[in-house]
Amino acid sequence: MTEEAPGHDTDSINTQYPQSARVWNYWLGGKDNYAVDREAGDQFCEVFPGIVDIARASRAFIGRAVRYLAGEAGIDQFLDIGTGLPTMDNTHQIAQRVNPAARIVYVDNDPLVLAHARALLTSTPEGVTRYLHADVHNPGTIVEGAAETLDFDRPIAVMLMGILGHVGDYDEARSIVGELMAAVCSGSYLALNDGTDTNPVYSAATDSYNQSGAVPYILRSPAMIAGYFEGLEMVEPGLASLSQWRVEATVFGQPEPVDVYGAVARKP
Repeated sequence: MTEEAPGHDTDSINTQYPQSARVWNYWLGGKDNYAVDREAGDQFCEVFPGIVDIARASRAFIGRAVRYLAGEAGIDQFLDIGTGLPTMDNTHQIAQRVNPAARIVYVDNDPLVLAHARALLTSTPEGVTRYLHADVHNPGTIVEGAAETLDFDRPIAVMLMGILGHVGDYDEARSIVGELMAAVCSGSYLALNDGTDTNPVYSAATDSYNQSGAVPYILRSPAMIAGYFEGLEMVEPGLASLSQWRVEATVFGQPEPVDVYGAVARKP
């Protein structure tokens, strides 16, 4: 089944400044973006062309992580925070291919994502897909809203894919993760990735983007990203460049590392 999102007001969509979900959509070849987003995306690529590889590696990581969670880990509830604009193989599509009864709650605060919620709100008859319009800075509101669809007495996979970089204060970002993981029961999982400050060219491009009027994105060290998983049990191979996380080598060899790190971990 599906659950309807609240009504939306497309007049609230800001096209004066670039927005990360729309820029990301542009890098992935999508059409849900505006001229201001394409201009910002092109300027970023001029400085750091590797951002397109990062965008693709990030999408592929989501696919591998969700397949692991829904399959090997047996998780049938997902809380995907900062979902962004719908693209191919969204969380609910991947999870429900493994388990048609999977229940997914998407969370975002972008009016354009809200406007596209109907595209997200497709589901198998056995499962549920819902969209919650909320902000990552308010984890209590997210938990309260998600509890209308998900059973917090059973394991849930909390997904924070590329979103915590928008939380400027690292201590606040860690507190958000801590509050979310405190709300879920033992046997739940955290799946998370964010951009790293390991490449000076990527850092320079990000600094320039942050001056465009968009919501800033803060690159952090791998050690800081590892801090989000404190107290959790890492799934092999632990924290890694996304292109290296559970990727099988092909005839072309192992993919090159990208400057985004992520992991999946279990709450004991």
